[in-house]
Amino acid sequence: MSSNIKCRIISKGKDSGNALVTKDPISFLGGVDPKTGIVIDKKHELYNECITDKILVIPSGKGSTVGSYVIYQMAKNNTAPRAIICQKAEPIIAIGAIISKIPMVDNPDVDIINTINANDEITVDADNSTIVIN
Repeated sequence: MSSNIKCRIISKGKDSGNALVTKDPISFLGGVDPKTGIVIDKKHELYNECITDKILVIPSGKGSTVGSYVIYQMAKNNTAPRAIICQKAEPIIAIGAIISKIPMVDNPDVDIINTINANDEITVDADNSTIVIN
């Protein structure tokens, strides 16, 4: 049974994949290796996990504005997530997703961190402001 969640568009596009969920905000600068897509922040819940080709589900981003360019570098390296879902977006990740053409949404009408589970098959349809849990 699928579930539709309404949300707000941050970056246009639509993609599907397996969810990677964390309750910790993520910093792309110093927190994720842009060459491999692996979380390298030893204090992060996703330490040693690869975000490449995943639907990244996070409460928010954090860190330096250079994080936007790390996301862009990941897109060029083919190590970026397929889409990003934030509980509450902030400018760093939003700009990174927009310039990298990664579908991104935020402000879902449910608590996504406690609704979406790791490896759930998710479709992010930012163009229609929906998240579908398949």
